[in-house]
Amino acid sequence: MKVLLALTYYRPHTSGLTIYAERLACALADRGHRVTVLTSQYDRSLPREERANGVDVVRVPVAFRVSKGVIMPTFGAVAWTMVRAHDVLSLHLPQLDASGLALRGRWLKKPVTLTYHCDLRLPPGLFSRLVDRVVSGSNRQAARQADAMVAYTRDYAEHSPFLSRYLDKVIVIPPPVHMPAVTPAEIAAFRAKWGLKDRRVIGFAARLATEKGVEIMLEALPRVLEAHPRARVLFAGPYRNVLGEEAYARRIMPLVGRYPDHWTFLGILDPREMAVLFHNCEVTVLPSLNSTESFGLVQVEGMLCGAPSIASALPGVRQPVRTTGMGEVVPVGDRAALAEAVIRVLNDKAKYSRPRSDIEARFSTRRTAEQYEMLFDELLARKKGEGGVSARIVGPWPAAAFKVGPCGRNPRP
Repeated sequence: MKVLLALTYYRPHTSGLTIYAERLACALADRGHRVTVLTSQYDRSLPREERANGVDVVRVPVAFRVSKGVIMPTFGAVAWTMVRAHDVLSLHLPQLDASGLALRGRWLKKPVTLTYHCDLRLPPGLFSRLVDRVVSGSNRQAARQADAMVAYTRDYAEHSPFLSRYLDKVIVIPPPVHMPAVTPAEIAAFRAKWGLKDRRVIGFAARLATEKGVEIMLEALPRVLEAHPRARVLFAGPYRNVLGEEAYARRIMPLVGRYPDHWTFLGILDPREMAVLFHNCEVTVLPSLNSTESFGLVQVEGMLCGAPSIASALPGVRQPVRTTGMGEVVPVGDRAALAEAVIRVLNDKAKYSRPRSDIEARFSTRRTAEQYEMLFDELLARKKGEGGVSARIVGPWPAAAFKVGPCGRNPRP
Protein backbone atom coordinates (compact mmCIF):
# COMPACT_ATOMS: atom_id res chain seq x y z
CA MET A 1 0.00 0.00 0.00
CA LYS A 2 1.24 3.49 -0.85
CA VAL A 3 0.39 5.90 1.95
CA LEU A 4 0.67 9.69 1.76
CA LEU A 5 0.91 11.51 5.11
CA ALA A 6 0.51 15.28 4.93
CA LEU A 7 1.10 17.85 7.66
CA THR A 8 2.42 21.41 7.85
CA TYR A 9 5.47 20.69 10.01
CA TYR A 10 7.48 17.48 10.15
CA ARG A 11 10.75 16.52 11.74
CA PRO A 12 13.16 17.96 12.79
CA HIS A 13 10.47 20.33 14.11
CA THR A 14 9.58 19.06 17.58
CA SER A 15 5.99 18.85 18.79
CA GLY A 16 3.56 16.16 19.81
CA LEU A 17 2.08 16.24 16.31
CA THR A 18 5.41 15.76 14.52
CA ILE A 19 6.44 12.96 16.89
CA TYR A 20 3.08 11.24 16.28
CA ALA A 21 3.43 11.56 12.50
CA GLU A 22 7.01 10.33 12.49
CA ARG A 23 6.20 7.28 14.60
CA LEU A 24 3.18 6.43 12.46
CA ALA A 25 5.05 6.90 9.18
CA CYS A 26 7.99 4.78 10.29
CA ALA A 27 5.80 2.04 11.76
CA LEU A 28 3.79 1.75 8.54
CA ALA A 29 7.04 1.62 6.56
CA ASP A 30 8.27 -1.14 8.90
CA ARG A 31 5.15 -3.09 7.99
CA GLY A 32 6.10 -3.03 4.31
CA HIS A 33 4.10 -0.05 3.06
CA ARG A 34 5.56 2.70 0.88
CA VAL A 35 5.14 5.88 2.91
CA THR A 36 5.65 9.46 1.79
CA VAL A 37 5.40 12.53 4.03
CA LEU A 38 4.32 15.74 2.28
CA THR A 39 5.20 18.79 4.36
CA SER A 40 6.66 22.30 4.28
CA GLN A 41 10.27 23.31 3.89
CA TYR A 42 9.81 25.60 6.88
CA ASP A 43 13.59 25.85 7.26
CA ARG A 44 15.45 26.50 3.99
CA SER A 45 18.42 24.48 5.19
CA LEU A 46 16.31 21.31 5.06
CA PRO A 47 16.47 19.22 1.86
CA ARG A 48 13.53 19.39 -0.53
CA GLU A 49 13.49 15.59 -0.71
CA GLU A 50 15.09 12.90 1.41
CA ARG A 51 14.60 9.33 2.53
CA ALA A 52 14.82 8.91 6.29
CA ASN A 53 14.29 5.65 8.18
CA GLY A 54 12.41 4.07 5.29
CA VAL A 55 10.13 7.08 4.73
CA ASP A 56 10.24 9.47 1.75
CA VAL A 57 9.95 13.11 2.83
CA VAL A 58 8.91 15.76 0.29
CA ARG A 59 9.14 19.39 1.45
CA VAL A 60 7.45 22.22 -0.43
CA PRO A 61 9.19 25.64 -0.39
CA VAL A 62 7.67 28.31 1.86
CA ALA A 63 7.19 31.81 0.41
CA PHE A 64 6.30 33.41 3.73
CA ARG A 65 4.81 32.64 7.12
CA VAL A 66 1.59 33.90 8.70
CA SER A 67 1.87 33.35 12.46
CA LYS A 68 2.63 29.61 12.65
CA GLY A 69 1.07 28.95 9.26
CA VAL A 70 3.04 28.75 6.02
CA ILE A 71 2.18 29.88 2.50
CA MET A 72 3.47 27.55 -0.24
CA PRO A 73 2.56 28.76 -3.77
CA THR A 74 3.72 25.53 -5.48
CA PHE A 75 1.91 23.23 -3.05
CA GLY A 76 -1.05 22.58 -5.37
CA ALA A 77 1.05 21.28 -8.23
CA VAL A 78 3.08 19.03 -5.93
CA ALA A 79 -0.11 17.79 -4.27
CA TRP A 80 -1.61 16.61 -7.56
CA THR A 81 1.48 14.51 -8.27
CA MET A 82 1.60 13.07 -4.77
CA VAL A 83 -2.10 12.19 -4.55
CA ARG A 84 -2.05 10.45 -7.94
CA ALA A 85 0.95 8.35 -6.89
CA HIS A 86 -0.55 7.00 -3.64
CA ASP A 87 -3.37 4.67 -2.65
CA VAL A 88 -4.57 6.39 0.51
CA LEU A 89 -4.25 9.84 2.12
CA SER A 90 -3.63 10.46 5.81
CA LEU A 91 -4.01 14.19 6.47
CA HIS A 92 -3.04 15.64 9.84
CA LEU A 93 -4.96 18.67 11.07
CA PRO A 94 -4.93 21.57 11.82
CA GLN A 95 -3.52 22.22 8.34
CA LEU A 96 -4.34 25.08 5.96
CA ASP A 97 -3.77 22.92 2.88
CA ALA A 98 -5.90 19.99 4.05
CA SER A 99 -8.98 20.97 2.05
CA GLY A 100 -7.11 21.02 -1.26
CA LEU A 101 -5.58 17.63 -0.56
CA ALA A 102 -8.91 16.15 0.49
CA LEU A 103 -10.62 17.46 -2.65
CA ARG A 104 -7.90 15.96 -4.83
CA GLY A 105 -8.33 12.66 -3.05
CA ARG A 106 -12.09 12.75 -3.63
CA TRP A 107 -11.72 13.63 -7.30
CA LEU A 108 -9.16 10.86 -7.84
CA LYS A 109 -11.25 8.36 -5.81
CA LYS A 110 -8.55 7.84 -3.19
CA PRO A 111 -9.54 7.12 0.45
CA VAL A 112 -9.04 10.22 2.60
CA THR A 113 -8.53 10.07 6.36
CA LEU A 114 -8.06 13.03 8.67
CA THR A 115 -6.26 12.78 12.00
CA TYR A 116 -7.32 15.67 14.17
CA HIS A 117 -4.62 16.48 16.69
CA CYS A 118 -6.01 19.53 18.45
CA ASP A 119 -8.14 22.64 18.18
CA LEU A 120 -6.42 25.76 16.89
CA ARG A 121 -5.96 28.66 19.32
CA LEU A 122 -4.42 31.93 18.12
CA PRO A 123 -3.55 35.11 20.05
CA PRO A 124 -6.30 37.76 20.38
CA GLY A 125 -6.68 40.26 17.58
CA LEU A 126 -8.43 40.95 14.28
CA PHE A 127 -5.73 39.34 12.16
CA SER A 128 -5.74 36.18 14.29
CA ARG A 129 -9.52 35.93 13.90
CA LEU A 130 -9.12 36.17 10.14
CA VAL A 131 -6.46 33.44 10.10
CA ASP A 132 -8.63 31.27 12.34
CA ARG A 133 -11.58 31.60 9.95
CA VAL A 134 -9.46 30.65 6.96
CA VAL A 135 -7.91 27.59 8.64
CA SER A 136 -11.21 26.52 10.20
CA GLY A 137 -12.91 26.80 6.82
CA SER A 138 -10.23 24.64 5.23
CA ASN A 139 -10.55 22.06 8.00
CA ARG A 140 -14.35 21.92 7.60
CA GLN A 141 -14.06 21.47 3.84
CA ALA A 142 -11.55 18.68 4.39
CA ALA A 143 -13.89 17.03 6.90
CA ARG A 144 -16.74 17.03 4.38
CA GLN A 145 -14.55 15.28 1.83
CA ALA A 146 -12.98 12.79 4.27
CA ASP A 147 -14.04 9.14 4.44
CA ALA A 148 -13.04 8.86 8.12
CA MET A 149 -11.64 11.06 10.87
CA VAL A 150 -9.26 9.78 13.53
CA ALA A 151 -9.36 11.06 17.11
CA TYR A 152 -7.09 10.14 20.02
CA THR A 153 -9.99 9.65 22.44
CA ARG A 154 -13.79 9.71 22.44
CA ASP A 155 -13.58 12.23 25.29
CA TYR A 156 -11.79 14.79 23.11
CA ALA A 157 -13.95 14.09 20.05
CA GLU A 158 -17.15 14.78 21.94
CA HIS A 159 -15.86 18.04 23.45
CA SER A 160 -14.00 19.46 20.44
CA PRO A 161 -16.00 22.21 18.66
CA PHE A 162 -14.66 20.80 15.39
CA LEU A 163 -14.78 17.03 15.84
CA SER A 164 -18.14 17.03 17.58
CA ARG A 165 -19.74 18.12 14.29
CA TYR A 166 -18.59 14.95 12.56
CA LEU A 167 -19.02 12.20 15.14
CA ASP A 168 -20.56 9.95 12.50
CA LYS A 169 -17.15 9.86 10.78
CA VAL A 170 -14.91 9.60 13.84
CA ILE A 171 -12.77 6.54 14.53
CA VAL A 172 -10.86 6.42 17.83
CA ILE A 173 -7.27 5.23 17.52
CA PRO A 174 -4.98 5.73 20.54
CA PRO A 175 -1.78 7.61 19.65
CA PRO A 176 1.58 5.92 19.03
CA VAL A 177 3.74 5.66 22.14
CA HIS A 178 7.20 4.12 22.37
CA MET A 179 9.84 4.25 25.07
CA PRO A 180 13.08 2.29 24.68
CA ALA A 181 14.35 0.11 27.51
CA VAL A 182 17.38 1.64 29.25
CA THR A 183 19.96 0.25 31.65
CA PRO A 184 20.46 1.03 35.34
CA ALA A 185 23.89 2.40 34.42
CA GLU A 186 22.32 4.95 32.04
CA ILE A 187 19.83 6.00 34.69
CA ALA A 188 22.59 6.43 37.28
CA ALA A 189 24.79 8.37 34.85
CA PHE A 190 21.99 10.81 34.10
CA ARG A 191 21.36 11.28 37.81
CA ALA A 192 25.02 12.04 38.40
CA LYS A 193 25.28 14.37 35.39
CA TRP A 194 22.45 16.59 36.59
CA GLY A 195 23.22 16.39 40.30
CA LEU A 196 20.02 14.63 41.30
CA LYS A 197 21.26 12.87 44.42
CA ASP A 198 18.74 13.33 47.24
CA ARG A 199 16.53 15.44 44.94
CA ARG A 200 12.78 14.91 44.44
CA VAL A 201 12.55 15.08 40.66
CA ILE A 202 9.49 16.46 38.88
CA GLY A 203 9.50 15.99 35.10
CA PHE A 204 7.98 18.49 32.66
CA ALA A 205 8.28 17.54 28.97
CA ALA A 206 6.94 20.10 26.50
CA ARG A 207 7.73 23.01 24.26
CA LEU A 208 7.97 26.33 26.07
CA ALA A 209 4.60 27.41 24.69
CA THR A 210 1.62 29.39 25.93
CA GLU A 211 -0.79 26.48 26.10
CA LYS A 212 1.51 24.25 28.18
CA GLY A 213 0.84 26.05 31.47
CA VAL A 214 4.48 26.48 32.48
CA GLU A 215 3.52 29.43 34.69
CA ILE A 216 1.06 27.22 36.60
CA MET A 217 3.88 24.89 37.64
CA LEU A 218 6.08 27.86 38.52
CA GLU A 219 3.31 29.32 40.69
CA ALA A 220 2.79 25.91 42.34
CA LEU A 221 6.48 25.46 43.09
CA PRO A 222 6.68 27.49 46.35
CA ARG A 223 4.07 25.24 48.00
CA VAL A 224 5.81 22.11 46.70
CA LEU A 225 9.11 23.38 48.13
CA GLU A 226 7.50 23.92 51.52
CA ALA A 227 6.74 20.20 51.68
CA HIS A 228 9.81 19.01 49.76
CA PRO A 229 12.62 21.58 49.89
CA ARG A 230 14.85 19.41 47.68
CA ALA A 231 12.33 19.22 44.83
CA ARG A 232 13.57 20.09 41.38
CA VAL A 233 11.77 20.48 38.04
CA LEU A 234 13.57 19.13 34.98
CA PHE A 235 12.08 20.67 31.82
CA ALA A 236 12.76 18.65 28.66
CA GLY A 237 11.99 20.16 25.28
CA PRO A 238 12.58 23.26 23.16
CA TYR A 239 12.76 26.43 25.23
CA ARG A 240 14.79 28.82 23.09
CA ASN A 241 13.44 30.46 19.92
CA VAL A 242 10.26 28.37 19.89
CA LEU A 243 8.31 29.37 16.78
CA GLY A 244 5.59 31.90 17.65
CA GLU A 245 6.35 31.83 21.39
CA GLU A 246 9.00 34.52 21.74
CA ALA A 247 6.79 36.89 23.75
CA TYR A 248 5.71 34.08 26.06
CA ALA A 249 9.34 33.13 26.71
CA ARG A 250 10.20 36.72 27.64
CA ARG A 251 7.35 36.69 30.15
CA ILE A 252 8.21 33.30 31.65
CA MET A 253 11.98 33.52 32.00
CA PRO A 254 11.99 36.04 34.91
CA LEU A 255 9.75 33.61 36.85
CA VAL A 256 12.11 30.73 36.11
CA GLY A 257 15.01 32.87 37.32
CA ARG A 258 13.57 32.88 40.84
CA TYR A 259 14.33 29.16 41.19
CA PRO A 260 17.89 28.58 39.92
CA ASP A 261 18.34 25.53 42.16
CA HIS A 262 14.88 24.08 41.53
CA TRP A 263 14.27 24.45 37.77
CA THR A 264 16.56 23.16 35.02
CA PHE A 265 16.07 23.34 31.26
CA LEU A 266 17.47 20.18 29.63
CA GLY A 267 16.75 21.09 26.00
CA ILE A 268 15.66 18.57 23.37
CA LEU A 269 16.42 14.95 24.29
CA ASP A 270 16.51 11.87 22.09
CA PRO A 271 14.23 8.91 22.99
CA ARG A 272 16.83 7.13 25.14
CA GLU A 273 17.56 10.33 27.04
CA MET A 274 13.83 10.87 27.52
CA ALA A 275 13.47 7.35 28.90
CA VAL A 276 16.38 7.90 31.27
CA LEU A 277 14.86 11.21 32.38
CA PHE A 278 11.49 9.62 33.12
CA HIS A 279 13.14 6.79 35.06
CA ASN A 280 14.67 9.48 37.27
CA CYS A 281 11.35 11.27 37.80
CA GLU A 282 9.06 10.59 40.71
CA VAL A 283 6.21 12.40 38.94
CA THR A 284 5.57 14.27 35.70
CA VAL A 285 3.29 17.25 35.21
CA LEU A 286 1.15 18.36 32.27
CA PRO A 287 -0.65 21.54 33.43
CA SER A 288 -1.95 22.41 29.94
CA LEU A 289 -4.47 25.22 29.65
CA ASN A 290 -6.62 24.71 26.57
CA SER A 291 -7.78 22.37 23.82
CA THR A 292 -4.63 22.83 21.75
CA GLU A 293 -3.52 19.95 24.02
CA SER A 294 -5.63 16.92 23.18
CA PHE A 295 -3.82 14.06 24.91
CA GLY A 296 -0.21 14.53 26.01
CA LEU A 297 1.95 11.67 24.71
CA VAL A 298 4.55 12.47 27.35
CA GLN A 299 2.18 11.32 30.09
CA VAL A 300 2.17 7.77 28.76
CA GLU A 301 5.89 7.87 28.01
CA GLY A 302 6.53 8.74 31.64
CA MET A 303 4.16 6.02 32.84
CA LEU A 304 6.04 3.41 30.80
CA CYS A 305 9.12 4.41 32.82
CA GLY A 306 7.36 4.30 36.17
CA ALA A 307 6.52 7.99 36.60
CA PRO A 308 2.91 8.89 37.51
CA SER A 309 1.38 11.95 35.84
CA ILE A 310 -0.44 15.03 37.13
CA ALA A 311 -2.62 16.27 34.27
CA SER A 312 -5.12 19.06 33.68
CA ALA A 313 -8.79 18.08 33.56
CA LEU A 314 -9.00 18.84 29.86
CA PRO A 315 -10.93 16.52 27.51
CA GLY A 316 -8.51 13.92 26.18
CA VAL A 317 -5.64 15.08 28.41
CA ARG A 318 -7.30 13.54 31.47
CA GLN A 319 -7.74 10.15 29.84
CA PRO A 320 -4.28 8.56 30.36
CA VAL A 321 -4.55 9.08 34.14
CA ARG A 322 -8.20 8.07 34.26
CA THR A 323 -7.72 4.88 32.26
CA THR A 324 -4.56 3.74 34.05
CA GLY A 325 -5.04 5.17 37.55
CA MET A 326 -1.41 6.24 37.39
CA GLY A 327 -1.57 9.79 38.72
CA GLU A 328 -4.08 12.54 39.41
CA VAL A 329 -6.22 14.97 37.42
CA VAL A 330 -6.45 18.59 38.60
CA PRO A 331 -8.61 21.56 37.54
CA VAL A 332 -7.26 23.57 34.63
CA GLY A 333 -5.06 26.48 35.72
CA ASP A 334 -5.33 25.67 39.44
CA ARG A 335 -1.83 26.11 40.86
CA ALA A 336 -2.91 25.16 44.41
CA ALA A 337 -4.49 21.90 43.26
CA LEU A 338 -1.43 21.11 41.13
CA ALA A 339 0.89 21.69 44.07
CA GLU A 340 -1.12 19.46 46.42
CA ALA A 341 -1.34 16.69 43.82
CA VAL A 342 2.43 16.76 43.28
CA ILE A 343 2.96 16.59 47.04
CA ARG A 344 0.59 13.61 47.38
CA VAL A 345 2.44 11.67 44.69
CA LEU A 346 5.85 12.52 46.14
CA ASN A 347 4.61 11.39 49.56
CA ASP A 348 3.26 8.05 48.31
CA LYS A 349 4.43 7.21 44.78
CA ALA A 350 3.73 3.48 45.27
CA LYS A 351 0.01 4.22 45.48
CA TYR A 352 0.09 5.45 41.89
CA SER A 353 2.47 2.87 40.40
CA ARG A 354 1.34 0.37 37.74
CA PRO A 355 3.24 -2.37 35.87
CA ARG A 356 4.71 -1.32 32.53
CA SER A 357 2.86 -4.20 30.88
CA ASP A 358 -0.47 -2.66 31.90
CA ILE A 359 0.42 0.59 30.14
CA GLU A 360 1.76 -1.18 27.05
CA ALA A 361 -1.49 -3.14 26.77
CA ARG A 362 -3.30 0.17 26.17
CA PHE A 363 -0.77 2.29 24.30
CA SER A 364 1.94 1.38 21.78
CA THR A 365 3.16 2.38 18.33
CA ARG A 366 2.47 -1.18 17.20
CA ARG A 367 -1.20 -1.00 18.09
CA THR A 368 -1.60 2.41 16.48
CA ALA A 369 -0.03 1.33 13.18
CA GLU A 370 -2.14 -1.82 13.02
CA GLN A 371 -5.35 0.11 13.57
CA TYR A 372 -4.49 2.65 10.85
CA GLU A 373 -3.69 -0.23 8.52
CA MET A 374 -7.05 -1.85 9.23
CA LEU A 375 -8.81 1.47 8.58
CA PHE A 376 -6.96 1.99 5.29
CA ASP A 377 -7.77 -1.56 4.17
CA GLU A 378 -11.48 -1.13 4.91
CA LEU A 379 -11.63 2.20 3.10
CA LEU A 380 -9.85 0.77 0.06
CA ALA A 381 -12.30 -2.12 0.05
CA ARG A 382 -15.20 0.33 0.13
CA LYS A 383 -13.76 2.27 -2.78
CA LYS A 384 -13.61 -0.98 -4.73
CA GLY A 385 -17.19 -1.79 -3.80
CA GLU A 386 -16.20 -4.80 -1.69
CA GLY A 387 -17.39 -3.52 1.66
CA GLY A 388 -17.35 -0.48 3.86
CA VAL A 389 -16.20 1.14 6.99
CA SER A 390 -18.89 1.96 9.49
CA ALA A 391 -18.51 5.65 10.33
CA ARG A 392 -18.88 5.79 14.08
CA ILE A 393 -16.89 6.25 17.25
CA VAL A 394 -15.24 2.97 18.14
CA GLY A 395 -12.67 1.82 20.63
CA PRO A 396 -9.26 0.35 19.80
CA TRP A 397 -9.36 -2.57 17.41
CA PRO A 398 -7.70 -5.87 18.39
CA ALA A 399 -3.96 -5.84 17.83
CA ALA A 400 -1.90 -8.60 16.26
CA ALA A 401 1.73 -8.81 17.32
CA PHE A 402 4.48 -7.28 15.23
CA LYS A 403 7.88 -5.97 16.11
CA VAL A 404 8.41 -2.23 16.22
CA GLY A 405 11.17 -1.42 13.75
CA PRO A 406 14.02 1.07 13.99
CA CYS A 407 11.75 4.10 13.64
CA GLY A 408 10.68 3.60 17.23
CA ARG A 409 14.21 4.53 18.19
CA ASN A 410 14.57 7.64 16.06
CA PRO A 411 16.21 10.48 17.96
CA ARG A 412 14.51 13.77 18.59
CA PRO A 413 16.94 16.19 16.93
